[in-house]
Amino acid sequence: MFPMKAAHGNVVSLNYSLTDDDGNLLDSSEGCEPLVYLHGYGNIIPGLEEELEGQEAGYSSQVTVEPERGYGMPEPKAVFEVPLSDLPADMELEPGMEVVGETPNGPVRLAVTEVGEETVTLDGNHPLAGMTLHFDVEVLSVRSGTDEEKARGHVTPIVDIE
Repeated sequence: MFPMKAAHGNVVSLNYSLTDDDGNLLDSSEGCEPLVYLHGYGNIIPGLEEELEGQEAGYSSQVTVEPERGYGMPEPKAVFEVPLSDLPADMELEPGMEVVGETPNGPVRLAVTEVGEETVTLDGNHPLAGMTLHFDVEVLSVRSGTDEEKARGHVTPIVDIE
């Protein structure tokens, strides 16, 4: 029997660390559960998923993902001002914090970039937009996705019932 490979509809479990161009650690699975995702369903950034295509348990590599295959380039239209009067009066805003905005397509996370006398500037870009991402990855396991996982487009979480 051949080892299972990362391919459309298979579930991949991996450990990873993510750094920026300066080597600053941005995210990691170390000390946490591995990242488990359904391959081929857009559950991870395209550049990493493409690199993992066809790999099997035991594969490890350093992967560089350019912004266009990661979180994209920052979109100027995603940065906008909102009158403070449109926000709850008791909301204390500071640059760097995140707020949740409601859109016709559901909630969206926005970063507060500037708080003025009468307006607040919000940024809807992903925090990693425009960044080249450097991953150290190790594939731990690959299994067939269940029919339910494929229908939902993501891995079914394991829930402990006591």
